[in-house]
Amino acid sequence: MSAESVTPAILFTLIAEEARIMGCLLEKEITLPDYYPMTLNALVTACNQTTNRDPIVRYDERTVLRALESMKSHAYVFEVNIVGGRALKYRHNLKGKLPGLERPHMALLCMLLLRGPQTAGELRQRTERLHAFSDMPGVENTLAELIGYSEGPLVQCIPAGPGQRVAQFMHLFCGEAAGAAVTTSQPPTPAAPPAEETADADWKAKMEAEITLLKAQVSRLQTLVGAVK
Repeated sequence: MSAESVTPAILFTLIAEEARIMGCLLEKEITLPDYYPMTLNALVTACNQTTNRDPIVRYDERTVLRALESMKSHAYVFEVNIVGGRALKYRHNLKGKLPGLERPHMALLCMLLLRGPQTAGELRQRTERLHAFSDMPGVENTLAELIGYSEGPLVQCIPAGPGQRVAQFMHLFCGEAAGAAVTTSQPPTPAAPPAEETADADWKAKMEAEITLLKAQVSRLQTLVGAVK
C-alpha cells in the first residue's frame, strides 16, 4: 500500500512553536490540573523543558507570546481571566475544534506534538503519565481512530523504510511529512543480519503499517455509514 496524500482535519497549519505550545497545554492539563490554565511564564518553562521533549528548544517570552496570538486568532487557544489573578492564563480549545476526542486520543496527540514521529511502542511507553494503555492493540486502535477521524486524518502513518525498521506515526498539525518518510540515524552494527531475517522484519513492519491504515479506513467508513443511517 503506497502512502497517499491526505487532507487533514486541521485547517490551520501550526508552526513548530505553536505545536510545542499545544503539546504543553495538553500535557499540563492532564498531569498538573491545579496549574492549568497556564501563565505565559509557565508556558515558556514548559516549552523549554529538557525532559520529554524533542527537539530541545530555547524559546523566549516574545516567541511564545507571538505564537499564542496566532493560535488565538484561529481559536486554538483562549485567554482566561482568573478572578483575583494578576496574570493572564491560556488554555487550548482542541476539543472545541476537533469534537469527539477522548483522553486516549489526547494522550497520543500530546506526545506526538511534544516529541515528533514515534513508533506505536514508543507512544505506549511515553504516554503512561497521560493515559495507561492496557496493551498494544489499544494504542494501535486509537491511532487508527486518529487516522480515520471523521473530518479528516489527524495522524499519519509513516511505513518502515530505509533507516527505519518499524512504522512510525506523526501528527498532521504541521502538515504531512516530506515524501511520507522519516530517516533516523542508526548506530553501526558489527554484522548485517541474514537476508531472510531482514526480509521477514521488513515484511512484518510493512504489514503492521498496512493493518493500521486499514483499521483507519474501516473506522471512517463506519462513521460515514452511521451518518447516512
